[in-house]
Amino acid sequence: MTLPPPDDHAQRLRLLEALLFAAAEPVDPNTLAAQLGETADIPALLGELAQRYAGRGVNLVRFEDRYAFRTAADLAPYLRIQESASKRPSRAAIETLAIIAYHQPVTRAEIESIRGVATSKGTLDLLMEAGWIRPGRRRETPGRPLTWVTTDHFLDYFSLESLRDLPGVEELKAAGLLDARPVLAGLPGSSDDPPAKDDDQDED
Repeated sequence: MTLPPPDDHAQRLRLLEALLFAAAEPVDPNTLAAQLGETADIPALLGELAQRYAGRGVNLVRFEDRYAFRTAADLAPYLRIQESASKRPSRAAIETLAIIAYHQPVTRAEIESIRGVATSKGTLDLLMEAGWIRPGRRRETPGRPLTWVTTDHFLDYFSLESLRDLPGVEELKAAGLLDARPVLAGLPGSSDDPPAKDDDQDED
């Protein structure tokens, strides 16, 4: 049985709130409109809901063209679960993720060219298991190599509204996400020097 969408403003706002709370992933306006009805002003409702939650422990956050409820940014340090060092992504995985984020869609060969070392399948598997990357389209070039791109979960996890909010390399270093050495030539704020060589044995 299909329920008719509510035609009362207050009920629409309540349903919007419930839909966003129940969703496992950020939701786009078209999906919300399908539930709230064609006459519902989705942008206005989202704006009103965001205003209601501003300053509270949970905020309505926009990720590119999708919306979700998330813990207020200033409270994140109180809720962050500290993982053991053994579970932390390796340097190789973090560097690979950064290259994909800034150069996507990018092939494995291009990642290796930028880093200056071979990238093991285990590194890409680790990033996929974390939900941060996914396969993109194949290049229309000989061999049709697979490309890699970041996911919505990547934006969500790192509290980015869009890829335009990606920090520069110096900011990544300051946050402890990259070594001080200039390994990612070609990224915003990186050195023009060629990447240092390493054996990538810390990947698997």
